[in-house]
Amino acid sequence: MMCDMYTETCDPAELAVLREVFASRPEALPPAGWETVRAFEAEHGVVLPEPYRTFVAEVCDGLRAGPPFCGLLPHGDIPDDWGAGRPERPLAEPFPLTEAWLWEEDEGETEGEAELEARMDAVYDRGSLLLGTDGCGMYWHLVVTGPQRGHVWLIDDCAAIPFGTRPGTCLMPGTPGFAGWAAHWAEGRPWFAED
Repeated sequence: MMCDMYTETCDPAELAVLREVFASRPEALPPAGWETVRAFEAEHGVVLPEPYRTFVAEVCDGLRAGPPFCGLLPHGDIPDDWGAGRPERPLAEPFPLTEAWLWEEDEGETEGEAELEARMDAVYDRGSLLLGTDGCGMYWHLVVTGPQRGHVWLIDDCAAIPFGTRPGTCLMPGTPGFAGWAAHWAEGRPWFAED
């Protein structure tokens, strides 16, 4: 079970961490501003979770140097390697997972290949904003709708794994949420638990 986060009001301490990580970097893109953020939210039928919402409006709307490895995308963008011809990403539809899913373990189970692909597509496309990529099909998502709202997930061709400390698992230890994920990167810590 994932831990809950309060994502409705920006915590000043989390925003201070984000300012420290991003504001002094010369390659940081300027903030989008509140008018742009509110227009994006109205267009997609969502309210971005805090502190990401205030971060994009007031601190920075992308960083070419990371996180992740290939850079933090401006809000609403998709990475160059996302793939042509993919359907529109419905941000207002809830993100379908609440715990890690290693889909390679589900291959050949009770559902057919078409059903498995449909479930995987939902994980990739529904209820999350793309933060960026580490290359090789590894995409970082910020969940914007559903029970996982505010959590950051790594989704690749093998699995979908939440970032941050979770009871009963240590796949990706750290402080959950966007501020915890960004601070983890800034400290140069590895994403995955070391054996």
